[in-house]
Amino acid sequence: MDHSEKNEILLTQVVFMFQAAAMQQMGKLKNPLSDKVEKNLEQAQMSIDILEMFHQKMKGNLSESENRMFNDVLRELKLNYVDEVTKDQKEKHN
Repeated sequence: MDHSEKNEILLTQVVFMFQAAAMQQMGKLKNPLSDKVEKNLEQAQMSIDILEMFHQKMKGNLSESENRMFNDVLRELKLNYVDEVTKDQKEKHN
């Protein structure tokens, strides 16, 4: 495995780590430590913002597949985030 392959694998792991954290923070996945669903939308927004910041800072240095991965993960997270915010707002109005 050469240096660029290793870096691509490491970058993928970082992106998926933040993706999993954001999904847990949105209450979409159980927290593996507590084995409970714990929702914290502010933390989820922070995880999404961190991924977006990485993506912006790395512009021009990403391969096509890395850029696609960022775009796909960010799109999925944002759609889920909007879904959870909408659910919260409906629950507060009922």
